[in-house]
Amino acid sequence: MSTEPEVAPDTDESDALSLAHDLGGAISDLPEYEQFLETQRAVKESEKAQEKITEFEQVREEFMLSRQSGEATQEEFQKLQTKQAELNEIPVMAEHLEAKNHLEARLAELNDAISQSLAIDFGQKAGGCCED
Repeated sequence: MSTEPEVAPDTDESDALSLAHDLGGAISDLPEYEQFLETQRAVKESEKAQEKITEFEQVREEFMLSRQSGEATQEEFQKLQTKQAELNEIPVMAEHLEAKNHLEARLAELNDAISQSLAIDFGQKAGGCCED
């Protein structure tokens, strides 16, 4: 048995952490988040989408290696753009990208609400290391 008095955790810190967990839970309940997850699952289950993703990743990797060595050509870049367009044209992928855009817009709204209270752009500061 210790004779030291028990010190309660910093209430402000635990409140903020609790609120952050609550916010995460609230975000996971958003229709935009649920739609994003649903379309993400559909993409993972689509053989055609997975095939096009693999093709795109291979072409992107080749392009990145060429670019790093200073040998990238406009033709390689156009090939990469074509593969990305082919991927994005698949209905399941187009739906996923639309759901992702809706979720990102909703998260930007939440970021704005948080930033107003902090008098800084929270999302920008949290995501960037070199901002002054």
